[in-house]
Amino acid sequence: MLKIKNLSVSVGSKKIIKNFSFEFKKGKVYVVMGPNGSGKSTLAYALMASPVYKVESPKSVKSSITFLGENITDLDAQKRAEKGVFLSFQNPLSLSGITVFQLLQLALSGKVDPVTLRRKILSTAKELHLTEELLRRSVNENASGGEKKKLEVLQAAVLDKPLQIFDEVDTGVDVDALKRIGSFLHKNKKNKTYIVITHYYRLLKYLKPDTVLILNQGKLVKTGTAKLALEIEKNGYGLESRRSVKSIRSVKS
Repeated sequence: MLKIKNLSVSVGSKKIIKNFSFEFKKGKVYVVMGPNGSGKSTLAYALMASPVYKVESPKSVKSSITFLGENITDLDAQKRAEKGVFLSFQNPLSLSGITVFQLLQLALSGKVDPVTLRRKILSTAKELHLTEELLRRSVNENASGGEKKKLEVLQAAVLDKPLQIFDEVDTGVDVDALKRIGSFLHKNKKNKTYIVITHYYRLLKYLKPDTVLILNQGKLVKTGTAKLALEIEKNGYGLESRRSVKSIRSVKS
């Protein structure tokens, strides 16, 4: 699905991601964890081609991002979205004067008729416990943190991209919303690849990831099952920070 080789990413003069390589396979759920400032969100935005995040290539080897067998390293965000990449935002912005119906109708113009689209939005909103009144407002206007995150998940579900990246979709949500979001994503994961960035194990109880990746200081330092996330939830990242490069497990998908 998505193969990354030797990816290095800078913001301004500061290098955040350092020689990241990994293959994310179709139909799998991946969780990315790590201390604050470890590069988790930078990785997400670089995969979506945000212009703020500059992809660099080491002198000895070139960085590359391959999606569905096609090299998309030089494609902009619009082209990557058209190819099938979706990114939900950690802090979703309000869009004054635009409802979620209008936003998704514009995104899917010529692909889905308005009646079918409206039915899909309403049925998805019902599963996520979002009211129709909220859908009639401007996107995210006067919405709670949990409602904003549910609206991001709704957009991901309706757009139905094969690669869906969720940046801290569990931040600012209560226990009920967390369960609803996690269960919904798990139910609808067929034929999709999820990359979920989180600080907490709690979402993983519902999402049930196949692989957990640990970033530290911009490097991929360890992979494991959900048990690895539980271990970190209990003990923190101190051990990961102190461990030398020589002792780090080989990171193969």
